[in-house]
Amino acid sequence: MPDQLPIADHGLIGDLRTCALVGSDATVDWFCAPRFDSPSVFGALLDAEKGGAWTLEVVDGEPRTLQFYFPDTNILVTRFLTEEGVAEVHDFMPILAAHDPDHRQRLVRRVVCVRGEVRVRTRVDARPDYGRAEPRLTEIDGGVLIEADGVRLGLAASTGLAVDGTVVTAEVGLSGGDEVLFVLEVLDGDADPHPGDTDSTTELFDGTTAFWRQWLARSTYRGRWREMVERSALTLKLLTHEPSGAVIAAPTTSLPEKIGGARNWDYRYVWIRDAAFSLYALLRLGFTDEAASFMEWLSERMGERDEERDKTLGPLRVCYDIDGNAPGEEVELDHLSGYRDSKPVRVGNLAVHQLQLDIYGELIDSVYLFNKYGPGISHDAWADLRRLLDWLMDNWERPDAGMWEIRDDPKPHTTSRLMCWVAIERMMRTARQRGLPGDLSGWAEVRDRITERIMTASWDDEVGAFMQYEGADTLDAGVLLMPMVKFVAPNDPRFVSTLAAIEDRLVSDSLVFRYDVEASPDGLDGSEGTFSLCSFWYVEALTRLGRLDEARLALEKMFTYANHLGLYAEQVGLAGDQLGNFPQAFTHLSLISAAINLDHELGS
Repeated sequence: MPDQLPIADHGLIGDLRTCALVGSDATVDWFCAPRFDSPSVFGALLDAEKGGAWTLEVVDGEPRTLQFYFPDTNILVTRFLTEEGVAEVHDFMPILAAHDPDHRQRLVRRVVCVRGEVRVRTRVDARPDYGRAEPRLTEIDGGVLIEADGVRLGLAASTGLAVDGTVVTAEVGLSGGDEVLFVLEVLDGDADPHPGDTDSTTELFDGTTAFWRQWLARSTYRGRWREMVERSALTLKLLTHEPSGAVIAAPTTSLPEKIGGARNWDYRYVWIRDAAFSLYALLRLGFTDEAASFMEWLSERMGERDEERDKTLGPLRVCYDIDGNAPGEEVELDHLSGYRDSKPVRVGNLAVHQLQLDIYGELIDSVYLFNKYGPGISHDAWADLRRLLDWLMDNWERPDAGMWEIRDDPKPHTTSRLMCWVAIERMMRTARQRGLPGDLSGWAEVRDRITERIMTASWDDEVGAFMQYEGADTLDAGVLLMPMVKFVAPNDPRFVSTLAAIEDRLVSDSLVFRYDVEASPDGLDGSEGTFSLCSFWYVEALTRLGRLDEARLALEKMFTYANHLGLYAEQVGLAGDQLGNFPQAFTHLSLISAAINLDHELGS
């Protein structure tokens, strides 16, 4: 197995239940089954030797590879160009209808020789349970059954397959127009494999193409950056778990924020913060069905009660698994070397045990928007929101881990205070708009206290900026949200000078660091790249301040940091390399928001 590809050299396919990463060399090096948060079956992304992968290559010569998405879909095409011929690999996970009761989970790989002659070879090396399980392989009519504790897979092919221990291989020569087909199905329980699956691959391709195009046609965006916005929308949709309505933060775990560093986290969960912003982006694009499904998921979380948790961390968790439960305890997988030796590899996430007060503002803001543009929230949902707000009114002054989830001592973060203000202000708006019951005068009193607290304790006259936390001498790019959430006018002198300070300390050629890691210890070793979410927030800040030429240039520069398919990880390194989990919902939703708002200001 060669060294791992750069993080950016990957595309994403999925079936709204799980995803797979496909490298630019047509290797599937990350695939968890049957869900996003299941253990990996192919995990070479985190250990080239032990993780397992499904490779597909042209045997002769030194082919060049190119990759693109079949237009307006999440079907990935990898092209091999050689002197003797050209082959294409069409990778996709079939989706034939929304909420299909007969959905079968399959990873389809169709190899077509489009010119000349090529000889292709594939190698399926499944390593279930993050490489800890050795699968049992059984040859069956038309394919191979792959079994291990917790997972059963059926591999079907239109050509002969050879089994050698735990590895399946095939090699075949193709000439113009010929194709060879491979289908890997995730089997439920003791279900039988379907060796005839390859006979229907054309129908699966056409049906999946139609599904994605019909879905994307519902987008209301017609602006200047349609290709980038629509690719971001398609990516957000891939990170949606259709059966539950949950939206995960990213489909990967432990991709490092710095190569060789230890800032490696499991993002295959639902963060209230990320998902609430995702709902905003989906609503802005007109995808109300997805917003309604996620709102239903959120409503169930709002209605949960845990008296012990309420006393310490509050009525909401920072993050949940797809089913709405707490993620598993954070565990390090010591047997895996990590992406390019970036250890540790983690599954589970300790953030669930943190107090992060900002999540209440993000949640209630998303409910406010859904209530404003949708049919309105139910009586029970409003009662649950009032209960959340009652708790927040009593706890907003507590120090917390902040939106960046520091693992150092809790602090009185400015962004946490800001989003507490948002929570109360949006509840007041919703109550007035819908005539809903609530203690408006009591809410207003606490809201105004928070305003005064931010304006005095978080403001530094000498720096001329809102600081990272009360008494800090460091900045936080999260305060770029202030005009976006309507806490201050974009031309308020205090925000204007704060933006200037952020540009001086945290902005590097339009790229934005979320905070100064070296000057503001966060309980972790090592550095990180610029945070792409914050870079798009910077574009929005410039837009709202009327600096439209600068905003447009910053946005166009950010587009150059996308990978060849228009996908973004969490961060950008010094050399423009993608860092962190990939692709990240937060980055793509902030791209959508920045593009829509700048389009509006620029006019037609």
